Amino acid sequence: MSAAQTPQPVDAAENRRRWQAVGVGLVAAFMTLLDVSIVNVAVPSIDRALHATPSDLQWVLSGYALTFGLALVPAGRFGDARGRRNAFVFGIVLFTATSALAGLATSPAWLIAARLLQGAAAGVVNPQVIGMIQQLFRGPERARPFGLLGATIGISTAVGPLLGGLLIAIGGEEHGWRWVFFVNVPVGIVAAILGWRLLPGRPHGQPGWRRLDPVGVLLLGVGVVLILLPLVQEQQWRTPWKWALIPAGLAVLVAFGLWERRYAQHREPLFDLRLFSFQSYTLGSLIALVYFGGFTAIFFIFTLFLQNGLGYSALIAGLAITPFALGSAATAVLGGRIVNRFGRPLVAIGLFGVVLGLAGTVAALHLAPHAPAPWVTAGPLLVAGLGSGLVIAPNQTLTLAQVPVPQAGSGAGMLQTGQRIGAAAGIAAVGSLFFSSLADSHGNWTTAFEQSLMLATGVIALALIAALVDILRTRNHAEH
Repeated sequence: MSAAQTPQPVDAAENRRRWQAVGVGLVAAFMTLLDVSIVNVAVPSIDRALHATPSDLQWVLSGYALTFGLALVPAGRFGDARGRRNAFVFGIVLFTATSALAGLATSPAWLIAARLLQGAAAGVVNPQVIGMIQQLFRGPERARPFGLLGATIGISTAVGPLLGGLLIAIGGEEHGWRWVFFVNVPVGIVAAILGWRLLPGRPHGQPGWRRLDPVGVLLLGVGVVLILLPLVQEQQWRTPWKWALIPAGLAVLVAFGLWERRYAQHREPLFDLRLFSFQSYTLGSLIALVYFGGFTAIFFIFTLFLQNGLGYSALIAGLAITPFALGSAATAVLGGRIVNRFGRPLVAIGLFGVVLGLAGTVAALHLAPHAPAPWVTAGPLLVAGLGSGLVIAPNQTLTLAQVPVPQAGSGAGMLQTGQRIGAAAGIAAVGSLFFSSLADSHGNWTTAFEQSLMLATGVIALALIAALVDILRTRNHAEH
């Protein structure tokens, strides 16, 4: 495998077309990632409209994340082999159709089935966006589109509750939740049409079909499901035996790695393990996994704290998270542009900013317990958002910098699979502490939120330590 190729000059028309393709990809990524968090604020309305049980609601939220993570690597590999445009358009069409089905649901089972398919469709789309950037841009010029993608990831995750609150306020408590899904339909139709027109097809000279390693797909799928299931069902499955699924899943993933190494001797594997020989890919994947373990959980517990604990509306709860989203948007684009100059230290600065902002959020609530929570947390969350923008996009750029274009889709898929596993583990761990602390403190929502937010902050601090270790090791190698 070779390192990233030297950028070649492109004419104005070709440059305009590739940025149009990136624009379509970013809209699709925003739409699919938004559905990770936007449904949280709709849960009370869904509960009332469909008479759903707690287990039903958990599957509405977690089923999406489960099938999302399951589809990422096989879909990325399919895009590498058959062309990213085909996979992208198929994923968008499926996502649009299942969004409409979710909005039309008349029973919990119907809604859960639609969400499972919707998550799988999102898992098909996202690796194609990253693979497309890898294919259309070379070397340092990838930093800007990855910066925009990082901003999209950060904003979509943080702004989901706000948009959900707005749609419910407009559509009404009874039917507003349906618009959370219906809003995807017109956007998806336009994205599918433009994606077919603008995204690159299969490169000339690339084989039309490569075997997609069905045994590898099966082993990876079983391993990911075994790890994710006890995490996404943490509140519903009370038996401690559920945690036995995680070591079982890890064992299956070890078998997957052994199979891939053997399979690669004769054919193109589902995932090329040699990517982990690149320090940038290995460390960046680890940082992403750990960071998403703390990052995603923040919005889960903050929404519960504001709505269920303090009685704020879905709209106000969404607005309270907006400072984080704005900060992340502001620095993600900047981070993408300067990451080639500063490298991993930029990610470390961002992680420090997130830790500082979240610790400040806890301090603000503790020092001003009677002040309106959305106001006292706005400043610290803005600092955390500014830091987050310097983490996601730059880390993604550094992680994928040496990944060859033929492995771009599967490499991006594995990176995002780690993010989904990290997010599920973080929500399970932080959410578990939140609910247990709520019970121990006899319903003190502020105490529960502060303790669980400190755990999320500690998880992100682990990612900061990993980045600092890499910086020190790199500096020592340079000196010797």
